[in-house]
Amino acid sequence: MKMKRKLLACLIPWVIPLLSASPALPQGIENEDKTLSPYFFIKNGDPEVDTLPLKSTSAKVNVAGVIADVAVTQIYQNEGSKPLEAIYVFPASTRAAVYGMKMTIGERTIIAKVREREQARREYEQAKQEGKSASLLEQQRPNVFQMNVANILPGDVIKVELRYTELLLPTDGIYEFVYPTVVGPRYSNQPASTAPSSEMWVQNPYLHEGEPPTYTFDIRVSLAAGLPIHEVTCPSHKVQIQYAPSSASIKLDPSEKSGGNRDYVLKYRLAGGKIESGLLLYTGEKENFFLLMMQPPKRVTASQIPPREYIFIVDVSGSMHGFPLEISKKLLRDLISRLRPTDTFNVLLFSGASSLMSERSVPATPDNIQQAIQVIEQQQGGGGTELLPALKRALSVPRAEGTSRTVVIATDGYVTVEEEAFDLIRNHLGDGNFFPFGIGSSVNRYLIEGMARVGMGEPFVIYRPEGAQAKTEEFRKLIESPVLTRIKVDFGRFDAYEAEPPAIPDLLAQRPIIVFGKWHGRPQGQIILRGMAAGRPYAEKIEVDKVMPQSAHSAIRYLWARHRIALLGDYNRLRPDDGRVKQITQLGLTYNLLTAYTSFVAIDTQVRLKNGQAVTVKQPLPLPEGVSDLAVGEAGGAMMKASRAFAPSPSLFPAGAMFADRSLSKMEGLKEKEAGREEDKKNGKPSSRPAQVSLGELVVTSGLSREEVQGILQRELSSFQVCFQEALKVQPNLKGKMIMKLTIDARGRVPQVQVSESDLKAKGKEWERCIRQRLLALQFPAPAGGVQVTVTIPFILI
Repeated sequence: MKMKRKLLACLIPWVIPLLSASPALPQGIENEDKTLSPYFFIKNGDPEVDTLPLKSTSAKVNVAGVIADVAVTQIYQNEGSKPLEAIYVFPASTRAAVYGMKMTIGERTIIAKVREREQARREYEQAKQEGKSASLLEQQRPNVFQMNVANILPGDVIKVELRYTELLLPTDGIYEFVYPTVVGPRYSNQPASTAPSSEMWVQNPYLHEGEPPTYTFDIRVSLAAGLPIHEVTCPSHKVQIQYAPSSASIKLDPSEKSGGNRDYVLKYRLAGGKIESGLLLYTGEKENFFLLMMQPPKRVTASQIPPREYIFIVDVSGSMHGFPLEISKKLLRDLISRLRPTDTFNVLLFSGASSLMSERSVPATPDNIQQAIQVIEQQQGGGGTELLPALKRALSVPRAEGTSRTVVIATDGYVTVEEEAFDLIRNHLGDGNFFPFGIGSSVNRYLIEGMARVGMGEPFVIYRPEGAQAKTEEFRKLIESPVLTRIKVDFGRFDAYEAEPPAIPDLLAQRPIIVFGKWHGRPQGQIILRGMAAGRPYAEKIEVDKVMPQSAHSAIRYLWARHRIALLGDYNRLRPDDGRVKQITQLGLTYNLLTAYTSFVAIDTQVRLKNGQAVTVKQPLPLPEGVSDLAVGEAGGAMMKASRAFAPSPSLFPAGAMFADRSLSKMEGLKEKEAGREEDKKNGKPSSRPAQVSLGELVVTSGLSREEVQGILQRELSSFQVCFQEALKVQPNLKGKMIMKLTIDARGRVPQVQVSESDLKAKGKEWERCIRQRLLALQFPAPAGGVQVTVTIPFILI
């Protein structure tokens, strides 16, 4: 037993020093260290301004074979009395090739034109100043877009439609279409004062956790697979499905009109689980395009797998609180508990800081596995999301000779360092296989899929708790063995050129190989896929002569160009080059595509706003389902300097000690404290309990229910806690009770707050100042009958 304890103490002496997000400064107070940050939406008190102009967003999806064509319609309406400019940030698939946009005002439809990004912005701003209605679509990330709609006059209904296409790739015989609905809040440690305009979209308003979207959502899918459809499922939403022999029609259930707070996921399987190998050809006016899809062999047996090392990197930041973190725990518990005795493993947990289980990976013994699971189970979630330092630390772990290293990254991806993460992984391709595991109802798929692409791995996403077990099992089988290695495509007499991708990595799943490209002359000859499967040569052939070009395959030109743009963008992030920027820009202009350097702009010819200036409003977004308010910040504000200033110092436990979880938090100038364990000193003696704020029994007059008011105040408890911490800096021994009385007017606003009773006396001035400001900023539902409501709130400080 002593030997076991000594071994454990040497192998896994770790502590989890995790940094939680800093609170927001009170409204009206500026700080030069303020970083880019999302914030909670507070409804404007001006009744003449419609702060929620987006009324609906809907999508119509047509799937033909393996290509999806999507039309997204956004309807903006100004129900106020002042003209508006609406700004809306929304996601799209990372594989989307956005090729068109149009704007409709009444009976007039304006087709958008693709322009270089800066030119499009200039044309839009000029049209806005001239009083013309206009719309501008910009790409902020390959999966994050921003729509600006200018000069929406009172009573206007403006419809903006954008179109994109994408390729659907099956895994284990299952095809999946994903329609992202909401951009999750992004953590950024970049100072707002020096941030470029391209990053300002991060500062977007969000609704509180659990609040439904302020706009309606709808999506309809027409599925024509070309072969009999065996099964269609939608794990994300309640749907109604109608089947035909080789097609299906899927529409949302009427109860899902507020379902725009989570990604829409549709899965289908063809009869017999078949994945068809095939070749699609398209003849254009100037260029011809092809799309090759070839089915790989089955997996090799477990006996042929060499010893493996697994490093699990787990995000335990604030946005992971709740469902995402609980699923992460289950994922790691299932994966770690199934490791073989010949495997080694390590675990790194990160938020604002990170903690590594062991400086070297440890054998997958029952004792080590149990200790790791216990620490993972203790995590609650809190703080920022410092992904880059975590990746660097994991990659610095020494690697044993003769082992195959697999790095599993579990996160929702709510960060803004996608490019830096890609660069880091690409520069360490020889150090392991990378498998990002996105967990959450609306993950940052650009980061998840991008890390998989540059790391030559497979992306996995868990959207809902009920799908976790199946996805985990699928993932476990995937990382057990390679399917096909040393892959080459021989085009023979088929005159192909500019093929993408230029090289094909090892395959670790029953998933077809996709190659895009162009071709000259007459389609002829054979295309042969070659490789090694389970140590033996493998080959599959496709007869080109038997394939006829079809005009219905015109989307291939967009998909090829989008793939080339993504490849150029990856290389450009490694080493910025003006030549590559010009290539991406030219591809966008030539193929009419939205890129980082090209945008769509639609401008009405009529001058509609002749006098006055439009009010700019940012459309608030719902928090993705299952994401807590902690993703935006404890006080609904900026994650500031303290979020990035702390460097963890590891602490060793004595022999035989169990793992401990210490979540460290730093709130603007406060000393580090052990979460839930900090002891305030009083008369030189430590207190036995942490400083905290609690609410006594509320008294609410008629017009609002006590439950409604209680729910809103409970969501603001972390904000009230910030006020207490600020007051403790002035009065370290502050404790007692203060009863506040607030008035809620007919619109749900709080015009008046006063102290009804207090035993804090002069010591509570700082607390009173801060809490009064917090209460005045609250927004409640409009009281029934338009009456004024009085709420009495006992605050207890202990």
